[in-house]
Amino acid sequence: MHTQVSPFELHAWKEGNRHNYSAGWKGVSPEFGEITLTAPLPRTNPETLVSEVRGGLLPVASFEARGMHAEGLKLPTLNRSTLRVGDRMVYVSRNRFGATLDQRALEMKYAGDQYRLAALDKNAYVLTREPDDEDPGVRMTVRETGRGKNRRLSVRVEGRAEGGDLALGLIFAGVDRSTLTRIGAVKAGISRVTHFWTEATY
Repeated sequence: MHTQVSPFELHAWKEGNRHNYSAGWKGVSPEFGEITLTAPLPRTNPETLVSEVRGGLLPVASFEARGMHAEGLKLPTLNRSTLRVGDRMVYVSRNRFGATLDQRALEMKYAGDQYRLAALDKNAYVLTREPDDEDPGVRMTVRETGRGKNRRLSVRVEGRAEGGDLALGLIFAGVDRSTLTRIGAVKAGISRVTHFWTEATY
């Protein structure tokens, strides 16, 4: 069911110890209920790192990075990743060589709808569900503010959204989105050049 979504906030939380540590964001949407984003979930495999959104009327969403590179990560990255919302796989593509924020945006397909996720800066991003013949689409803006215990996510939605839209938008607050930003794009480019040079040398 599509509905108007009131602005809401999620607040930072963390618990556990070094060997069983969990952190993320918690809050309440007036329309969709209590929401918890765990980023990341406690590890069960050193080569797997997963962030998850669940609660209220949202379908469970998970973003999983898998491979040897995951062992040293704090959050899942966009490389070698799998995104699911409910029991559906979300198909994700991006232009790694894009020069602008718009060109580097993620293109996604979920439940027959086309989505686009673009960085505004390192602390904020926008998820857009493209309009079609039956629906004018949705635009969801997520921004992180504050420091330490006062960190929070502000969520603003334009248009009539459903639980899948919110789950898809919120899961990226638990993902390393740096390669979608200009600075991240430069670092990723340097990393690729260094990697290719190393392989050519050896």
